[in-house]
Amino acid sequence: MTVRRLDPVLVDRIAAGEVIERPAAAAKELVENALDAGARSIAVTIAAGGRELIRVVDDGAGMTPEDLALSVERHATSKLPDGDLFAIRSLGFRGEALPSIGSVARLSITTRRRDAAQGSALVVEAGVKGSVRPAAAAYGTRIEVSDLFIFTPARLKFLKSDRAEAQAVSDMLRRLAIAHPEVRFALEGEHVSAFDWPAEPIGEEGRLRRLGRALGRDFPENALPVEAEREGVRLSGFAGLPTFHRGTSAGVHMAVNGRPVRDKLLLSAVRGAYADVVPSDRHPVLYLDVVCDPSLVDVNVHPAKSEVRFRDPALVRGLVVSSLKAALASAGHRATSTGGARTLEAFRAVFSGGGAGGGAGGVQRPKFGSVADWRLPEPAARAEPLQGGFSDFAMPSADARAHLAEPAQDALDRPLGAARAQVHGTYLIAQTRDGMVIVDQHAAHERLVYERLKAERERSGIARQPLLLPEVVELDPVDADRLNAAAPDLASLGLVIESFGPGAVLVREAPAAIAGGNLQGIVRDVADTLAEHGDAGSLERRLDHVLATMACHNSVRAGRRLRPEEMDALLREMEATPNSGQCNHGRPTYVELKLADIEKLFGRR
Repeated sequence: MTVRRLDPVLVDRIAAGEVIERPAAAAKELVENALDAGARSIAVTIAAGGRELIRVVDDGAGMTPEDLALSVERHATSKLPDGDLFAIRSLGFRGEALPSIGSVARLSITTRRRDAAQGSALVVEAGVKGSVRPAAAAYGTRIEVSDLFIFTPARLKFLKSDRAEAQAVSDMLRRLAIAHPEVRFALEGEHVSAFDWPAEPIGEEGRLRRLGRALGRDFPENALPVEAEREGVRLSGFAGLPTFHRGTSAGVHMAVNGRPVRDKLLLSAVRGAYADVVPSDRHPVLYLDVVCDPSLVDVNVHPAKSEVRFRDPALVRGLVVSSLKAALASAGHRATSTGGARTLEAFRAVFSGGGAGGGAGGVQRPKFGSVADWRLPEPAARAEPLQGGFSDFAMPSADARAHLAEPAQDALDRPLGAARAQVHGTYLIAQTRDGMVIVDQHAAHERLVYERLKAERERSGIARQPLLLPEVVELDPVDADRLNAAAPDLASLGLVIESFGPGAVLVREAPAAIAGGNLQGIVRDVADTLAEHGDAGSLERRLDHVLATMACHNSVRAGRRLRPEEMDALLREMEATPNSGQCNHGRPTYVELKLADIEKLFGRR
């Protein structure tokens, strides 16, 4: 067969296969064009998930009739004035979007510049360009894409349902809206939750308000500011508290020079920063904006421009990891404000029997149960029966009278308050000035021991204690070999072992903080940890997993009674320890209930 030059319309349709793979991609290209035109208001309307209609209206600079005619030509753009691909300061730059869309759909463009007496309009259908004609138009540009892929029907078979395609458009617009809070964004159409977010003032407050609209109203009060700069790369944004996590990575938002990206390097850095405080099957919620000179990043490495390539990836990754870890450490003992709300909802479910609230204040009275085991020292006719909602609660497992005296006033002003009781041998009840705190003693102490071991390792090495009688631990031969191979690394953590024949190791020294613990269980769990993480991640991460295993074994166990002074000491150490708001597995260590919310629970407010 002879070589021939392809028809221009066919070339555009081939290009559309890379650039416009679904309606969300077409909408993204049009919205990015509006942002590049300086728009401060962008409204998007879709129908049938974007297949039947995508309309984008903006108040940007608009185009002259000459520019309008040229804009639908292949590789025609206003965004590379000097032709330097390493100095791209706009979101678009290839000049492929409009001709690609026009080749597979009906494309209508109406535009007007602010200095023009009238607007101009142009229609492109199946790659055939009509003539530019005068038209009545508001300032800016209005683009309508109808019957997407009508001229390439095979592509329609690969689209998902209208609802799924509409959701993809919504997600795309939300990511752009997060990256550009100074612009108004609006979306309406079928199968989407319509929104109209006003333009926010430039600055931290405006960005946080936009994030609250996009990521949920609970995000602002559970977010930590992130601000850092290194060697010409600036990082800013907000990171959610570790306990403010979600089941998917949909809440992780990042931008590079205002361009939303799903870059593998940045996602890996976020996972690394949160690995110590968020469960492996959960994901943080955050927004990070990387700003640098365009020459330090290549944005022309992905057809959809969703990935970038940094000139110095190690610098960027290190900046993200260190900045996020510093922000999380600055949070200290803070846990999410939503923990108390979930606790109150659980109480309401108990009180209402799972039904809708009723009675005064919407609170339904609990059902009363038997009084056989609980009677007041008064005539039976006057005794009040036990509330059914609390019938399953056991009596406190420690001496709840230890703090019958009024707590110290300065302790009430502390973030975690003054310890008042221990219940079920597991939970501490503390009183604050305006509420109460419930602490999981095992989870809290586990984090405290872990942070103490990490601090010792970084400061001068973990203190070791020789065992008077070395302990033999029998294992599977494979686990024993794995432990022996990691012996030098384990020694740096204070655990000194040596081979003791096939399928056994001898423990000679242990970290001083856990020397009195169950060494048999610790060594077996360390072997399991090495099996899971030994071949993945950096050495520091593997050692952190081992330390977390050790800390879990040495922490205060559930069921252990604590004296009043031990309870208060635990609370004070939590307040002084970074990341103490969650345990090593990412679960919260405490929940706080405000007095006002408790009063609402009982219908007092």
